[in-house]
Amino acid sequence: MNNAHLHLVVNHLPIIFPIVGVIILLIAIFTKSDDSKRNAYIVFILGAVASVAAMATGEGAEDAIENIQGVSENLMHRHEEAAEIFAGMSYFLGAVSLLGFLTSYRNFSLDKLMPVTILIVAGVSLYFAQEAGRTGGEIRHTEIRSGANIQSAVENSGEDQDD
Repeated sequence: MNNAHLHLVVNHLPIIFPIVGVIILLIAIFTKSDDSKRNAYIVFILGAVASVAAMATGEGAEDAIENIQGVSENLMHRHEEAAEIFAGMSYFLGAVSLLGFLTSYRNFSLDKLMPVTILIVAGVSLYFAQEAGRTGGEIRHTEIRSGANIQSAVENSGEDQDD
């Protein structure tokens, strides 16, 4: 297993965990289940840990594919930027979820606000997850690139070959 393969194995987890967490948290809010709420918080925390793994393997994946014909440095850079923003949001979601998890065992007034707050943070995080996933997919999947991205990739591929 090379670095690119390892990155592909772990990079979907930080996107999947928040989706699952939102579903569990919505169930918890509607059923008023403290156990489901805590489970959602744990899923968000696991998503933050998975983001650490995805970020840790990203540089190795870039090194493994940067010299492959048709791989655009511009697309890799856009993905890296989007992934950094998403990772920051994922870490923040994990931290807020940890706070929510801890307050759920106490009778703090903050505990009442946590599910909705975490749901909002998760929604914002999922927007950035979509951006990171889309830009990552564009690196090797030409079928999902927009016309502007295809042109940019072709131009950058030609520049890379001249060097």
